Amino acid sequence: MSELEHSRVTDSSMGSSHCDLFKCVEEIGRCEAGPAAFDVDLKARFPHEAIDALRRAKLLSASIPESLGGFGCSIEELAIMCEVLGQHCASTAMIFAMHHIQVASAVRHAGTSAYLKRYLSDLVEHQYLIGSVTSEVGVGGDLRASIAAVEASGGRFALNKDATTISYGNEADDLLVTARRSTDAAPNDQVIVLIHKADYSLEQTSKWDTMGMRGTCSPGFKLRAHGTVDQVFKVPFALVATQTLLPYAHILWCSCWLGIAKGAVANARSFVRAEARKNPGTVPPTALRLAEVSNLLQSMQQNIHAVRSDYEKKIATPNGLEYLSTMGFALCMNNLKITCSQLAVQIVSASLGICGISGYKNDSPYSLGRHLRDAHSAALMIGNDRILATNASLLLVYKDD
Repeated sequence: MSELEHSRVTDSSMGSSHCDLFKCVEEIGRCEAGPAAFDVDLKARFPHEAIDALRRAKLLSASIPESLGGFGCSIEELAIMCEVLGQHCASTAMIFAMHHIQVASAVRHAGTSAYLKRYLSDLVEHQYLIGSVTSEVGVGGDLRASIAAVEASGGRFALNKDATTISYGNEADDLLVTARRSTDAAPNDQVIVLIHKADYSLEQTSKWDTMGMRGTCSPGFKLRAHGTVDQVFKVPFALVATQTLLPYAHILWCSCWLGIAKGAVANARSFVRAEARKNPGTVPPTALRLAEVSNLLQSMQQNIHAVRSDYEKKIATPNGLEYLSTMGFALCMNNLKITCSQLAVQIVSASLGICGISGYKNDSPYSLGRHLRDAHSAALMIGNDRILATNASLLLVYKDD
């Protein structure tokens, strides 16, 4: 029984309507994302077919509460969707993940803002795709520092930012941007700002011709934007990052990478079975390697499930949010990202070894070139060395409870 099927049987809280959502995602992966994946990768183009299908199914609002018109999906359900899409097209899965990281940040930190709640309702109706603008020239990849600042005056603001990447920048409808709270604020005194398509301009400053994840189409841009101060979140970005953005990012990213790994192992399994059919009654030598890689895949999957379950339990308890600011939680999330980013490459590489030249060829049904190139992006999304350096500093003072 697959994880998807198991979740339908064992988790009654998801309800029959969410089972229908899973079936819909499976169909989009099989009928839209998968068939277009080769062309998306070849041309480094946006996966319009799959994203349009997700829009038609109202899945861009999957994580918005039912009270605002969404499906109210949990992070577990989003993770399963990312995993399913990742087995067919990693770029589609990553776009879906990055969008819902932004949506979750808005949902969980809108507070009492009537403006932001109205926007979330509008997103349900119009299925806006939200891009992320957290990177910036001059901060060395540090998510928790900004040079750009919100310049507020008379109930309105202006914001200019030179971003090293903007997630699917040309395709996004709206953006969530990190910036200093004001022109005299410290680099780490940050807020996030919702910016609408009609209120910003982008000047592209680099190309997106990458080794993998080519369909995410995230080059650099100079952003110039304006709007009303209602679009500036009241809570500090540090709180958003700790409680929502980073946990959602690491869990949903890892789920995308798990999808890539599962897709690779599925190809390897098909190859070994084809070899077995050629010589009935014998076990191909590659079957042993398949057993080994299946073990790695299970370890990766269980790691994600355990951390995800712990996060869901914590945010559901009265004092759970306090735990999300602890060193222990930061180490747990950082370790998840590092481990899964390494395992994804290891699993795909092992699957390639099983398939041999059939996996190496781009025109083979067992081709794994795209899987391997996509998997190598994992270590670079918030670089592993940066995360390890953070962990090293934390471990100097961390007391294991």
